[in-house]
Formats: sequence, structure tokens, C-alpha cells
Amino acid sequence: MFLENTFNHNKKSGWIEVICGSMFSGKTEELIRRLKRAEFAKQRVEIFKPTVDTRYAEREVVSHNQNSITSTPVEYSSAILLLADDCDVVGIDEAQFFDDGIVDVANQLANQGKRVIVAGLDMDFKGRPFGPMPNLMATAEYVTKVHAICVRTGNLANYSHRKIDSDRLVELGETSEYEPLSRVAFWEEYNKHKVENV
Repeated sequence: MFLENTFNHNKKSGWIEVICGSMFSGKTEELIRRLKRAEFAKQRVEIFKPTVDTRYAEREVVSHNQNSITSTPVEYSSAILLLADDCDVVGIDEAQFFDDGIVDVANQLANQGKRVIVAGLDMDFKGRPFGPMPNLMATAEYVTKVHAICVRTGNLANYSHRKIDSDRLVELGETSEYEPLSRVAFWEEYNKHKVENV
């Protein structure tokens, strides 16, 4: 169970928290919850998301439940260092869409004494580790893996199955394009699709 360290007792010591899982697992909801608690505690909070993520709003991080918090869209991870200078807590959503430099950015911010909270998909639609997420999880002090419920088996789901015919790595979508699947359901679907394309 994640024990949230909410106060930086030593100004020189920051840390990284990663919230990961499949689509529809509540990653962004948990990110927003932690950031709003920090705001309530009068901590200076800055939230960032990649410019590619425009599903719900251009300047807000929005969960599937329509819970939201104002954010700053950035194209490159290096911009976060410039914009997060005067804050205590840095939130980063959809980290899998950022360049690999996001790992160094998160570490630099933590080394400056900031609490860094990162949310993102840990696997892509093919069930492979997604972008910089594995390295972020490896360097984080805290990792929380959240799960959706499989729409076919009712078991815990940790795979994001793409229902549309597209091989692009980045394909924004919702329930009409993706569904959360358990390991058994995902690999059944994967093998069925492989046979159909032979």
C-alpha cells in the first residue's frame, strides 16, 4: 500500500511518485486527488501535460470521470524545468507521450527538493512497456499501479486493448477506441488478431 509522504521535512530532499496502469484505471483521477490535497495544504503546485493530449480540454488535466485541474501543456519535457521553478509540487500527466528527457527532468526537479507526481500508461496497446515510463518507475521512490476492470472477464485489467484498426503508437481515444482487458482476455484477442492477419 502506498504511504503518501506529504511534507518535505528536508528542503534538499525531494522525491518522485509514479502512478501507472492501463486506460480507465484511474491514473489521472489519483493524480488530481494528490495535487488537490497539496493545493489545499497551501503548497505551490504546477501541473503539466503533453500538447498532444487534447481529448477533453486544451489547458486542463481531465479524468474519465470529468474531474479536472488546470494545467500547462508543453511540447518538450525540458520546458517543464523552466516553468516549474517556483513551486513545491510538480504534477505530470500522460508521461508516456513525453520524450525520454522526462526522466532527467523528473530527477532534476526531485533533486531540487520538489515532490514530483507522474501519471502514465505503463504499457502500449501491444502490451509493451511504453516510452519513458519504465525508467520513470525505476527511478521513483514510490510507484502505485492502479487497475481497471476487464470488460470481458470482470477480473483486474492491466492491458489497454485498441479496438480500431491502427498501428500508430499514439492514437488518442476513449471507450469507442479502447477497452481494458485482463491478461487472459488481452492475449486471446492478440492471438486471434495474429491468426486473422496470416
